[in-house]
Amino acid sequence: MDESREATRSDALVNQLCYLGATLRDRVRDTLHTGVKRAMVVVCSGFSYDMEVVSHGFVTDISKTDAENDERLHALIDDAEVPRERLAKLFKPEVLPPKTSPGAEDGGEG
Repeated sequence: MDESREATRSDALVNQLCYLGATLRDRVRDTLHTGVKRAMVVVCSGFSYDMEVVSHGFVTDISKTDAENDERLHALIDDAEVPRERLAKLFKPEVLPPKTSPGAEDGGEG
């Protein structure tokens, strides 16, 4: 009987961990989508870009080699670091849930 109970507990723990993993994945996905949407809104609000083109990501220069385009991409990423940090701070309260204090009840079931 003890083995049966232990197996049931193990199954329940595995199920809870799978649920937690799926929940976290969904939250990360939703956060990513929210961030991308907000960034695109910022681009649309002050600049004239074809959003269809922007939605395809980094635009390569066909007159350049792959290495040159890669170098350009990394330079653009480096240049975007400070503005990215500033923009992320604006969206942080909207995207991240508030921190809970240690010992606070989560209000969930389990």
